Amino acid sequence: MIRTPLRPLARILDAREKGENPDAIERENLRIRHEQIRDSSRVRAEGRLLVLGLTFFCAFAVIGARMGTLAASEPREPRSYATGASIINSRADITDRHGRVLATNMSTHSLYAHPHQMIEPERAAQELVRIFPDLDQERLVKDFTGGKRKFLWVKKKISPEQMQQVHDIGEPGLLFGPREMRLYPNGALMAHVLGGTSFGREGVHAAEVVGTAGIEKFLDDELRDPAREGAPVQLSLDLTVQSVTEEVLDVGMKLMNAKGAASVLMDVRTGEVIAIASLPDFDPNKRPRPLTEGDASDSPLFNRAVQGVYELGSTFKIFAAAQALDLGLFNASTIIDTRPPFKVGGHKIGEFENHNYGEISVEEIIVKSSNRGTGKMALAIGPARQKEFLKGLGFFDPTPLEIVEAKGGQPLLPKRWTDLSAVTISYGHGLSASPLHLAAGYAAIANGGVYVKPTLLKTSGAQNGARIMSERSAAAARTMLRKVVTEGTASFGEVPGYFVGGKTGTADKPKERGGGYYKDKTITTFASLFPAHDPRYVLIVTLDEPSENSGKKPRRTAGWTAVPVAAEMIGRVAPLLGLRPDVARMQVERVYQTSN
Repeated sequence: MIRTPLRPLARILDAREKGENPDAIERENLRIRHEQIRDSSRVRAEGRLLVLGLTFFCAFAVIGARMGTLAASEPREPRSYATGASIINSRADITDRHGRVLATNMSTHSLYAHPHQMIEPERAAQELVRIFPDLDQERLVKDFTGGKRKFLWVKKKISPEQMQQVHDIGEPGLLFGPREMRLYPNGALMAHVLGGTSFGREGVHAAEVVGTAGIEKFLDDELRDPAREGAPVQLSLDLTVQSVTEEVLDVGMKLMNAKGAASVLMDVRTGEVIAIASLPDFDPNKRPRPLTEGDASDSPLFNRAVQGVYELGSTFKIFAAAQALDLGLFNASTIIDTRPPFKVGGHKIGEFENHNYGEISVEEIIVKSSNRGTGKMALAIGPARQKEFLKGLGFFDPTPLEIVEAKGGQPLLPKRWTDLSAVTISYGHGLSASPLHLAAGYAAIANGGVYVKPTLLKTSGAQNGARIMSERSAAAARTMLRKVVTEGTASFGEVPGYFVGGKTGTADKPKERGGGYYKDKTITTFASLFPAHDPRYVLIVTLDEPSENSGKKPRRTAGWTAVPVAAEMIGRVAPLLGLRPDVARMQVERVYQTSN
């Protein structure tokens, strides 16, 4: 502001010349100056009031918005935050081939205590034992009142109902931490495939969910990869087919008084496992502890379809026939003398119930299930070629499946592959393998001679595996397998309209100690494919120590035990797989059989 003099000389001199009072000029200038100072102060004060008003408005707006946010949010317990590396606890879902959820995540809470903040530790311990009966009240009181511990886990996972009950105790030293847990909404269904999870690194506000078994552990890194952005892992399994498979297998196991059971349903072109079951099973939401003593197969955690290696009996005979045909050593109508005696390496080779089938064709050897006939084909093939053939079918390596237990399915092979080994292996003794190995072997016959690796992951097309046998030999083998059902040992395996082909296998169970075999314990297997004229699927059903007791004597062969269970399973799952019964072909086949 420019200050104007109160007594400007020019105006004073002018006023004196005119006879005016010069003091009036000073008074007037003083009045004007005071008015200017007053106006400037007013403007400054108004600006300050405006700024102060805007500040109060913004502050109240922020406070109001925060209060609204708090009112709309869930109440949380006060907690102290500790610095440290964050724990990534996100885990991708697992779904079946149609996108139905098999494993997912669920928000839950953990319960922990700060004993130094507790007001009534004895009462808190008493109330906690009432809510969680598995807790030890005496131990809790000691931990709460000892004065040494500042932090204590009480429960790693609690339900919303339990959380509310603990909250109602009103103890400020009992606090909750948010975390994720793995949920298997279908319970025991696919338990051996899914496996289970547990907590790895864990803190108050998060816990790392890591796989401990099954595909959860095999694909642990992939399931925990943040780059997936929530995309699920899709399996080849079909939830509906799996449910029916397990239901039929469970009923069949109980009807046949079996100790355990396993089944594998596999697509012969893609290698996709559509259903795989092992009984007894468990609920992965409450995974039991592994056995610390005794036989591992007694535990429900034991996967008989993958880990269980058994002598699979006469199901192996079709491999000997297929290889003999492929090498040009025989054809389906070649006659082989199966009359006794037949000795190899000083050991007599017998037949089931001492049958004498006489001179029969290769096809009849498979239909009647002749040990001597199969053994003679094996000798013609030779141990070296037989060994190479079975190696190509995967019988020398652990089961190739995306679960950690698969590496435990290592086949048991003879130390020396002699002529006797070749003969006994040709009819399923002397080599132990899993039902999944057998499924892959039969898939090669079903798809025209190409080995396909079994997989639990959904694929987009057929596999281009190694060729094991010619299409012609595979087709001849399928014809034999069909006749086993229509004319041979698997007559109970026929399912109208679906043209089942397959081979039975009954093997005495080896003793755990001292060598030798049990006389009254068997492993029975039915290896089947359907429809036999154009196979789409292979089904293996294996029963451990079955006994069909409807007759005068217990019947323990596959034809009486495993075959009816497999037939019931095929009849129920085939429509679910989109296969319609071929009524026209069924009528043609019936006329053909009648004319012959």
